[in-house]
Amino acid sequence: MIGNSAGQAFMGSFTSAGGRGITAAAVDRDTGALTVLGSTDAVPDPSFLTVGPGGTALYAVGESAPGVAAAFALDGDVPTLLGPVRAVDGDAPTHLALAANHLVTANYTSGGVTALPVLADGSLGAAVSVLQHEGNGPDSGRQEAPHAHQVLADPSGNWVVSVDLGTDSVRVCALDPATGALRLHSETALRPGTGPRHLAFHPSGSLAYVLGELEPTLTVCRWDAAAGRLDVLGETPVLPEHEAADDAARTYPSEVVVAHDGRFLWTANRGHDSISVLTLDESGEKAALVATVGCGGRWPRDLTLDPSGQWLYAANEHSGNVSWFAVDAETGVPRHAGSVEIPAVSCVVLV
Repeated sequence: MIGNSAGQAFMGSFTSAGGRGITAAAVDRDTGALTVLGSTDAVPDPSFLTVGPGGTALYAVGESAPGVAAAFALDGDVPTLLGPVRAVDGDAPTHLALAANHLVTANYTSGGVTALPVLADGSLGAAVSVLQHEGNGPDSGRQEAPHAHQVLADPSGNWVVSVDLGTDSVRVCALDPATGALRLHSETALRPGTGPRHLAFHPSGSLAYVLGELEPTLTVCRWDAAAGRLDVLGETPVLPEHEAADDAARTYPSEVVVAHDGRFLWTANRGHDSISVLTLDESGEKAALVATVGCGGRWPRDLTLDPSGQWLYAANEHSGNVSWFAVDAETGVPRHAGSVEIPAVSCVVLV
C-alpha cells in the first residue's frame, strides 16, 4: 500500500512497443520525484488512463483493434483488474472520461465515442451505445475519415465533448445517465487541416483551448455550458514561427494543460520535443507564447500538472521516460528536475 505521505501516479504505455502496461509509482510531493512500485500488463496497449472519484478505481483503454476498456482496483501497490475487460465496439480507443455514471471512450480508428456503464462496485458493464462520427478533412493521409482523439466531460457535468482530428471539429454530446444513450447536440468546425487532438478548459469554465496536432496551433474558444455551445475566438501558434515552418522537423503537438489559476498554459510538442509555455490574459481569451523548453526526452505524448500546480510531468514515448519539472510560480516556465525510465510510456495520471 502507498502511505499517506506520498501521492500516487499511474502511467500507461504501449505493450506492443515494449511497454510494461500500467505502471504504478509513489510521488514525493516535496520533490516531484516518482518511485516505481510495479506494473500490470492485464490490458494490451493501455495508452490512456483516468482515475475514478475518490481515487479508489483506475480506468484504462486498450488501444487495440478491436478496442477494449477496463477497470482496476487501487487497494495495493499495483492495480488489479476489477471485473471483466469490456469491448468498446470500436477500434483503437485513445482516450476516456467519466461522465454521468458512465465511462466514455474516444475510438480513434473507427471514429466514434462509446459509453459503458460504471457499476456500483466500480467495474464496467458492457457497452450500451456508440455515437459514430462522420466527415473528413483536407489531409488525405490523416483525415480520410473521422478520428475521435479525446473525450471529456465539460466543467458543468452536463455535456460530453469529443475532439475529432479527422473532421477538424469538436462535438458536444448529451449522455443519458439512465440508459447511456449518446446524442449529438452541436458541432463546432475548426480551421481545416489543423487536426484537433486535445482540449482543455479554463478554470472559469467559460473558455476552452483546442490543440492542433497537424498544425502547431492553439484555438481559443468560448464555452457556453447552458447552451452546450463552443464558439471559436481565435488562434495562437504554440511554436516560434520559424520553427513551426521547419518541414525537416515537423511537430505534432499532443497535449494541452491549463494552470489551476488560469495564468499559464502548456503544450507538449512531439518532433520539436519541447514544452511550450503560453501566458493567458486576465480574461483568458488571449494566449501568448513566451518560451519553449526541452521535454527531457523524445516524443512527449502527454503532459500532466499535479494538484498543487508545482510539478509538471511529461510522458516521453520514444525515449521511454517520464520527466518532471518544477513550475516557476512567476513565469510559468518549467525547470527539469528529474526523470524515471518507463518504456513506451504514453500518459501520466496523478491521484
